[in-house]
Amino acid sequence: MRFNTTMKTAFTIASFAIVGLSLTPSPFKIDAVSAENVAPSALNEQLLQQATSTNPTISQSAIATLRSQGYAGIEAFWQKYQTEFPRNPQLRSVLDAICKQKDCDMSRLYWYTDLEAAKAAAKASGKPILSLRLLGYLDEELSCANSRFFRTALYPNSEVSAVLRDRFILHWQSERPVPKLTIDFGDGRKLERTLTGNSIHYVLDANGDPVDAIPGLYSAQAFLENLLLAEQIAKQSTNLSGSAKWQLIGNYHRDRLAALQTKWNKDLTRLRLPIQPLIQSAAPVDRTNPPSAEVAGRIPIGKALVELPVLRRTTVAAPTKEQAPNTKLSDANWERLSSLYLGSSSLDANSLKVVERKLSSQQSLPATVANFERAIAQDTVRNEYLFHAQIHDWFANGTSTMHLQALNQRVYAELFLTPANDPWLGLVPTNVYTGISAK
Repeated sequence: MRFNTTMKTAFTIASFAIVGLSLTPSPFKIDAVSAENVAPSALNEQLLQQATSTNPTISQSAIATLRSQGYAGIEAFWQKYQTEFPRNPQLRSVLDAICKQKDCDMSRLYWYTDLEAAKAAAKASGKPILSLRLLGYLDEELSCANSRFFRTALYPNSEVSAVLRDRFILHWQSERPVPKLTIDFGDGRKLERTLTGNSIHYVLDANGDPVDAIPGLYSAQAFLENLLLAEQIAKQSTNLSGSAKWQLIGNYHRDRLAALQTKWNKDLTRLRLPIQPLIQSAAPVDRTNPPSAEVAGRIPIGKALVELPVLRRTTVAAPTKEQAPNTKLSDANWERLSSLYLGSSSLDANSLKVVERKLSSQQSLPATVANFERAIAQDTVRNEYLFHAQIHDWFANGTSTMHLQALNQRVYAELFLTPANDPWLGLVPTNVYTGISAK
């Protein structure tokens, strides 16, 4: 695995002025995945058969053994059963258990769920860590909406999965359980949806120290470009400590923020909109009165399409007029801006297969894909210009970024508007009488 590009220093990396929003083909050439060369005979044939046993004790023991083999276990199981996956959900479920990721047959990625184990693997391999925070669990169908979209638009993408497999140690951790709503139609049909929640990928060096954070859903191309730039800094920072490390990381983010401001100015000019700074003075965070789920739910476009219709019909309070902070543009102008990048938000063949198998017979694949790709384009520009810009500023100023837990708490409180001190995630309005006893 190699990349046909030269990056002289950590600071020349930041000269890619259109990172995350590029309309041009990715400059990174990705070779074939080395893990695919694992021979099926490397693992015991009987073990592969036992993993599919209907006896839970036998199956779980075999799955645990295969999982302990890492990518070798995934590839051995894949090579034995690959022709059967499309028509056999049970086999897909076994592979999901080995990977710890739903829909793993389309990505074949191995995820740690223990950060210390991931750090040990990172130090042994010299690779940085990509750590996902989400609501719910990545190996379950009903994790939060954005993590489901990652499993569709990002992880199965052939280029993204190759980079994740070969260049990163993957880890995920649940921020909290995801709220679920079931609507029983009374005739045997039930509609189940998740509500609220957002997800973020943290790039950590092998010591587990944060280097960057990629918030929410991005196009595969924009996600990959952000990831590869942060990778270079993560590798350098692993061998540094104290002020030398944070100076390296701070300088990197200052350069990234300046490049992003230049791109923002160009985009506003193209749309004939007034120039405005990316980083604006924010109002003090009201930690005693957390925002409603509807306000938080309007931030990510892909999630909003799924969740807002349900939220607006189930809330016990009147529709809120509260606005999310620092939105910068109207919804109409965000849509205009995202149209500039729609061409780089297309799903690849693997992602299309994931979409197709999850659709009902009443849904049109072309129409559904077109709507999803438009949502991806909108989420990409909003996440880059709203959230990632703010994260760059935090890193540049060294505020709440040296420790993963503090950074994560700030992201969920101030950017995603779902603070840890609100156990109800904005779904229970204050001082509204429901006629139902509190529990």
